[in-house]
Amino acid sequence: SKNEVIQEIKNASIDTINNKITKCNRCRLCETRKNVVPGIGCKSPLVLVIGEGPGYEEDLKGEPFVGPAGQLLDKMLAAIQLSRNSNTYIANIVKCRPPQNRIPYPEEADACISFLQAQIVALKPKMILCAGSTAAKNILKSPLGVTKLRGNFYEYSNIPVCVTYHPSALL
Repeated sequence: SKNEVIQEIKNASIDTINNKITKCNRCRLCETRKNVVPGIGCKSPLVLVIGEGPGYEEDLKGEPFVGPAGQLLDKMLAAIQLSRNSNTYIANIVKCRPPQNRIPYPEEADACISFLQAQIVALKPKMILCAGSTAAKNILKSPLGVTKLRGNFYEYSNIPVCVTYHPSALL
Protein backbone atom coordinates (compact mmCIF):
# COMPACT_ATOMS: atom_id res chain seq x y z
CA SER A 1 0.00 0.00 0.00
CA LYS A 2 1.02 3.63 -0.37
CA ASN A 3 1.17 4.09 3.43
CA GLU A 4 3.62 1.19 3.77
CA VAL A 5 5.80 2.72 1.07
CA ILE A 6 5.71 6.09 2.83
CA GLN A 7 6.82 4.44 6.12
CA GLU A 8 9.52 2.42 4.37
CA ILE A 9 11.06 5.42 2.65
CA LYS A 10 10.30 8.07 5.27
CA ASN A 11 13.84 7.99 6.64
CA ALA A 12 15.49 7.07 3.35
CA SER A 13 18.05 9.15 1.51
CA ILE A 14 17.09 10.90 -1.71
CA ASP A 15 19.20 8.35 -3.63
CA THR A 16 17.28 5.42 -2.11
CA ILE A 17 13.94 7.08 -2.88
CA ASN A 18 14.97 7.90 -6.45
CA ASN A 19 16.15 4.32 -6.94
CA LYS A 20 12.69 3.08 -5.89
CA ILE A 21 11.07 5.57 -8.28
CA THR A 22 13.04 4.14 -11.22
CA LYS A 23 11.40 0.74 -10.62
CA CYS A 24 7.84 2.07 -10.29
CA ASN A 25 4.93 0.53 -12.19
CA ARG A 26 2.03 1.91 -10.12
CA CYS A 27 0.23 3.49 -13.06
CA ARG A 28 0.01 3.09 -16.83
CA LEU A 29 2.54 5.83 -17.53
CA CYS A 30 5.28 3.22 -16.95
CA GLU A 31 4.14 1.42 -20.12
CA THR A 32 5.05 4.28 -22.48
CA ARG A 33 8.04 5.90 -20.78
CA LYS A 34 11.59 5.73 -22.08
CA ASN A 35 13.08 6.83 -18.74
CA VAL A 36 11.78 7.54 -15.27
CA VAL A 37 12.55 11.11 -14.18
CA PRO A 38 12.92 11.11 -10.37
CA GLY A 39 14.52 14.55 -9.98
CA ILE A 40 17.89 16.26 -9.92
CA GLY A 41 19.82 18.80 -7.93
CA CYS A 42 21.32 19.64 -4.58
CA LYS A 43 20.61 17.13 -1.77
CA SER A 44 20.06 19.85 0.81
CA PRO A 45 18.23 22.48 -1.27
CA LEU A 46 17.17 25.95 -0.38
CA VAL A 47 14.31 25.54 -2.88
CA LEU A 48 12.50 22.49 -4.22
CA VAL A 49 10.99 23.28 -7.62
CA ILE A 50 8.04 21.05 -8.50
CA GLY A 51 6.76 20.80 -12.07
CA GLU A 52 4.00 18.78 -13.68
CA GLY A 53 5.74 15.85 -15.33
CA PRO A 54 8.45 14.96 -17.81
CA GLY A 55 8.12 16.07 -21.41
CA TYR A 56 9.71 14.59 -24.52
CA GLU A 57 13.29 15.78 -23.83
CA GLU A 58 13.06 14.82 -20.15
CA ASP A 59 11.78 11.33 -21.00
CA LEU A 60 14.76 10.81 -23.34
CA LYS A 61 17.36 12.08 -20.87
CA GLY A 62 15.84 10.96 -17.55
CA GLU A 63 16.21 14.45 -16.04
CA PRO A 64 13.57 17.11 -15.30
CA PHE A 65 13.40 20.45 -17.10
CA VAL A 66 16.04 19.85 -19.78
CA GLY A 67 14.09 21.14 -22.80
CA PRO A 68 13.27 24.76 -23.68
CA ALA A 69 11.19 25.19 -20.49
CA GLY A 70 14.14 23.91 -18.45
CA GLN A 71 16.49 26.40 -20.06
CA LEU A 72 14.09 29.20 -19.19
CA LEU A 73 13.70 27.82 -15.65
CA ASP A 74 17.49 27.86 -15.22
CA LYS A 75 17.56 31.54 -16.28
CA MET A 76 14.68 32.38 -13.93
CA LEU A 77 16.44 30.63 -11.04
CA ALA A 78 19.79 32.29 -11.85
CA ALA A 79 18.11 35.71 -11.63
CA ILE A 80 17.48 35.02 -7.92
CA GLN A 81 20.83 33.28 -7.25
CA LEU A 82 19.43 29.75 -7.48
CA SER A 83 20.86 26.84 -9.46
CA ARG A 84 20.09 23.13 -9.85
CA ASN A 85 23.83 22.60 -9.32
CA SER A 86 24.22 24.32 -5.96
CA ASN A 87 21.07 25.11 -3.98
CA THR A 88 17.96 23.81 -5.78
CA TYR A 89 16.35 20.42 -6.39
CA ILE A 90 13.92 19.91 -9.26
CA ALA A 91 11.21 17.25 -9.32
CA ASN A 92 7.76 16.66 -10.79
CA ILE A 93 4.32 15.55 -9.64
CA VAL A 94 4.56 12.49 -11.92
CA LYS A 95 7.87 10.84 -12.69
CA CYS A 96 6.97 9.40 -16.12
CA ARG A 97 5.95 11.28 -19.26
CA PRO A 98 2.23 11.41 -19.97
CA PRO A 99 1.51 10.61 -23.66
CA GLN A 100 1.59 13.72 -25.89
CA ASN A 101 2.60 15.74 -22.80
CA ARG A 102 -1.00 15.81 -21.59
CA ILE A 103 -1.80 16.84 -18.02
CA PRO A 104 -1.41 13.83 -15.70
CA TYR A 105 -4.69 12.19 -14.75
CA PRO A 106 -5.61 12.44 -11.04
CA GLU A 107 -5.02 8.69 -10.56
CA GLU A 108 -1.52 9.04 -12.06
CA ALA A 109 -0.68 11.94 -9.74
CA ASP A 110 -2.12 10.00 -6.78
CA ALA A 111 -0.03 6.93 -7.65
CA CYS A 112 3.14 9.07 -7.65
CA ILE A 113 2.53 11.56 -4.83
CA SER A 114 3.97 9.42 -2.00
CA PHE A 115 7.32 9.44 -3.83
CA LEU A 116 7.28 13.24 -3.93
CA GLN A 117 6.25 13.34 -0.26
CA ALA A 118 9.21 11.12 0.60
CA GLN A 119 11.52 13.32 -1.49
CA ILE A 120 10.34 16.38 0.44
CA VAL A 121 11.04 14.64 3.76
CA ALA A 122 14.52 13.55 2.61
CA LEU A 123 15.48 16.88 1.03
CA LYS A 124 14.11 19.17 3.77
CA PRO A 125 13.86 22.19 1.44
CA LYS A 126 13.55 25.63 3.03
CA MET A 127 10.90 26.51 0.43
CA ILE A 128 8.82 24.88 -2.31
CA LEU A 129 8.15 26.54 -5.66
CA CYS A 130 5.23 25.04 -7.58
CA ALA A 131 5.69 25.65 -11.30
CA GLY A 132 2.20 25.58 -12.79
CA SER A 133 -1.33 24.58 -11.83
CA THR A 134 -0.78 20.81 -11.76
CA ALA A 135 2.00 21.13 -9.18
CA ALA A 136 0.07 23.70 -7.13
CA LYS A 137 -3.21 21.74 -7.12
CA ASN A 138 -1.48 18.51 -6.05
CA ILE A 139 0.74 20.05 -3.36
CA LEU A 140 -1.79 22.48 -1.92
CA LYS A 141 -4.86 20.27 -2.51
CA SER A 142 -6.56 23.32 -3.97
CA PRO A 143 -9.02 23.50 -6.85
CA LEU A 144 -7.60 26.90 -7.79
CA GLY A 145 -5.21 27.41 -10.67
CA VAL A 146 -1.92 29.25 -10.83
CA THR A 147 -3.47 32.62 -11.74
CA LYS A 148 -5.48 32.70 -8.51
CA LEU A 149 -2.76 31.16 -6.32
CA ARG A 150 0.32 33.11 -7.39
CA GLY A 151 1.48 36.11 -5.40
CA ASN A 152 0.80 34.51 -1.99
CA PHE A 153 2.61 32.12 0.31
CA TYR A 154 1.08 28.85 1.43
CA GLU A 155 2.35 25.95 3.54
CA TYR A 156 3.08 22.29 3.00
CA SER A 157 4.30 20.39 6.10
CA ASN A 158 5.48 23.69 7.63
CA ILE A 159 7.43 24.56 4.47
CA PRO A 160 6.53 27.83 2.72
CA VAL A 161 5.09 27.27 -0.76
CA CYS A 162 5.07 29.79 -3.58
CA VAL A 163 3.21 29.28 -6.86
CA THR A 164 4.26 30.62 -10.25
CA TYR A 165 3.60 29.97 -13.92
CA HIS A 166 5.21 26.94 -15.50
CA PRO A 167 8.07 28.08 -17.74
CA SER A 168 6.40 26.38 -20.73
CA ALA A 169 3.37 28.67 -20.22
CA LEU A 170 5.70 31.66 -20.49
CA LEU A 171 7.20 30.32 -23.73
